[in-house]
Amino acid sequence: MNILDELRWRGLYADCTDLEALSARLASGPTTLYCGFDPTADSLHVGNLVPLLCLRRFQQAGHVPIALAGGATGMIGDPSGRSSERNLLTPDVLKHNIASIKGQLARFLDFDAPGHAARLVDNFDWFGPISYLEFLRDVGKHFTVNAMVAKESVRARMEDRDNGISYTEFSYMLLQAYDFYHLRRDAHCERQIGATDQWGNITAGTELCRKKLGVPRPTAPSTARAPRGPCGSIPSGPARTASTSSSSRATTATWSSC
Repeated sequence: MNILDELRWRGLYADCTDLEALSARLASGPTTLYCGFDPTADSLHVGNLVPLLCLRRFQQAGHVPIALAGGATGMIGDPSGRSSERNLLTPDVLKHNIASIKGQLARFLDFDAPGHAARLVDNFDWFGPISYLEFLRDVGKHFTVNAMVAKESVRARMEDRDNGISYTEFSYMLLQAYDFYHLRRDAHCERQIGATDQWGNITAGTELCRKKLGVPRPTAPSTARAPRGPCGSIPSGPARTASTSSSSRATTATWSSC
């Protein structure tokens, strides 16, 4: 059983921009892939854990995983899967959350595996030095508003007359797209995985890589499915992975297929 067969068997595979090309690439040898995790709280929740476990499965199959802690994107807020605007976090809260999340990520991936050691990166390291004008010129020009509005995460919010979407969260897609571009260019990262609500952001990154690097579509990322309901949340809110954040009763049922 190869890695894609295993993900399907576990119910963790949802979609891919080019399944045939992905299957051929994985069969040819190890590849590098990443998944991003924004520090919206001081603990990952179970919805984060599903793609994190996918990273772990890929590493166990001999591939190189990159876990990205969103020090920059966490300052903006992802509109995907949200019906209302996120509250902006203070720098001190973000710093605390990032430190906590980095510790959790390190517990699931092997950073000493010979030949395919995991990497942990923070996207504030490359976004920090970029000015607003540089970003608009070098990244924004590659996206049309028409295409951005067509993405499900944006369209659903725009159709909500009561809440809508701010320019800040509207721009989040460009930030995640740039993450993939940066890692493709500087870390030879060929794949991105994420929950199904990330599909629009993932394909935006694929397009940016194609336009700026001339990377053909066959190198597009795959997407892991974060099941709805118990595997992502509990009635009182997202189930957290830190031992002090959620009761064992609330999270026990989430692990059977992951």
